[in-house]
Amino acid sequence: MTDTSAPTRSATGFDLTPPSPEDLKRLEADLTPEESEVLLRHGTEAPFCGGLLNNKTDGVYCCRLCGLPLFRAKTKFDSGTGWPSFYAPIDEAHVRAVKDTSYGMVRIETRCARCDSHQGHVFPDGPPPTRLRYCINSVSLSFVGDGQPLPDPLHRGDHL
Repeated sequence: MTDTSAPTRSATGFDLTPPSPEDLKRLEADLTPEESEVLLRHGTEAPFCGGLLNNKTDGVYCCRLCGLPLFRAKTKFDSGTGWPSFYAPIDEAHVRAVKDTSYGMVRIETRCARCDSHQGHVFPDGPPPTRLRYCINSVSLSFVGDGQPLPDPLHRGDHL
C-alpha cells in the first residue's frame, strides 16, 4: 500500500506538495492586481516592461506565488521577445506543461508544478542545448541573488 500523505519531492529535493487551500488563500492575498491577473487568471504582462527582463545578476528565479525555484540565471538569454526567456528549468519537475488553445492558436503553457500558477509559455525555438524558449512573465517570478536565502512562504525549509 502506498502512503499518499508523503510529500512529493523533485530530483533536486524540493517539496512539490500543493499548498493547502488556507495557504493558497494567504499567498494570493499578498499579490498585486497585476500579479493576480497573470498568476491566477493566466494573463500576460505587456512586452518589454517587466522588471526582470534586463536582470543580468547571478541567482535563481522562483515562483512569485509559492517560492519554488524555477530557473537559474545562467539559463536566461535575450530572446528579443520582450519577456524573460530561459532555455531550461532548474528541475523538469518544477515546471508543468499544459496545452493552451486560447486566442485561436495552440501553445504550451507553463505553470508552477507546486501551486499551479501561470508562468508563461514554452516554444521550440530556443538556443542549444535544449532548443526550448521558456517565455516567462516577470510578475510571475521573484528573483533571488546568489548567496541569498530562497523565499519560503510555505515554511517547507527547501533550499538549493
